[in-house]
Amino acid sequence: MTATPAPPPGPAAVPAPTGADGFDFTSPFSRAGTGSSKWARTGGAPGVIPMGLADMDLPGPPAVAEALRRRADHRAYGYTVCDPAGRALVADWYRARHGVEVDPDWVLLLPCGPRTALRILLETVRADTGRPQPPVLFPTPEWGGFAQLCRAAGLPYRELPLHLGPGGYRMPRGPFPRPAAAVLLSSPHNPSGMVWPSGFVRGLAGWAADSGALLVSDEVHGDLTHPGFRHSVAVTTASPEDRHRVVTLNSVGKTFNCSGLPSSWALVPDPARRTRFTDALAGYGLWEGGLLEQTVQQAALREGGPWLDALLAHLVAARTRLTDRLGPAVRSAPRASYLLWLDAAALGLPPASARQALLERCGLESSDGSEFGPGGHGSLRLNYALPGSALDTVLARLERLDPGWGQPPTTRR
Repeated sequence: MTATPAPPPGPAAVPAPTGADGFDFTSPFSRAGTGSSKWARTGGAPGVIPMGLADMDLPGPPAVAEALRRRADHRAYGYTVCDPAGRALVADWYRARHGVEVDPDWVLLLPCGPRTALRILLETVRADTGRPQPPVLFPTPEWGGFAQLCRAAGLPYRELPLHLGPGGYRMPRGPFPRPAAAVLLSSPHNPSGMVWPSGFVRGLAGWAADSGALLVSDEVHGDLTHPGFRHSVAVTTASPEDRHRVVTLNSVGKTFNCSGLPSSWALVPDPARRTRFTDALAGYGLWEGGLLEQTVQQAALREGGPWLDALLAHLVAARTRLTDRLGPAVRSAPRASYLLWLDAAALGLPPASARQALLERCGLESSDGSEFGPGGHGSLRLNYALPGSALDTVLARLERLDPGWGQPPTTRR
């Protein structure tokens, strides 16, 4: 099936409701006693606010919590087959949220997170190519998992520097290197929250098809695209003749704050690749379905829309407060998700040790830009998916930095 030409309806930019309906994104929300990886990054230091790892310090959808309670009440937790209705549910989600048509036959419902899915998908890339092995291509700065997974798979890779301009990041002009085994893309961009234009995604899919490479679009932040912007789903944005060389990966994990229950889906238009992918998954002891995975995924997709609309309104308000205050320190204004990509020097921090300096001066833990490849040196990534009360504290602490950071470049000392 092809994408419908009409633009998606998109979520409305309305104030986030709070109170008894469960959509309270303002009050303090403790994760104490939950074994949170994000909070473990503070090392137990009192008063530190973790803003490094990409998950939310916000209460998730009530529908997901209720679905887990109902399933837990049935005290049989044995092997579970894949519910084929889940494929249509994913297709319905894309139609409602993004205004595109996804063929349910393309959908693989995976009992693992997107990172694991990508690692196993790289096995099929290896089988596509001869020797010497062509490299996998991806941009820099970019989510560091791409490099880690290529190394784990024994695949060579090449990082392509992005260009930063007034409108955000863009790919370098000119042809990509050939040959290539695959092109990996986080869409929207991680770490900057850039939403890639549909023309760019379509052109990249065409280049991959012409080169015999596979375009893998990691779209785990795609459902968090802010109102006023449109996320381009790679498999439906690509021309029909190029789709056999495109795979989209997605998950409810980032969108609905449930990454601790790993699940994902892959949109794979090419039947032969679907077969090879499922065969590779089986080699790792993974099959479609999963008990808790399906419980969470179906509850989120069926009932989580109103919660997500409220969340997006909260994130947009938080984004505006931070970008207005930080001014030229923001390398690229986020248009999706909850990640802020900052110039350490513009914050008055030493680029080589900015993460430690921000921790010591402000009690804010962040991700060091070097984790995102050569293009990330001298940058910091902050996660602003925080309750409104915590965001107030963050903004107050940032005032401890060089008082010139919030001024236009001509007035900064």
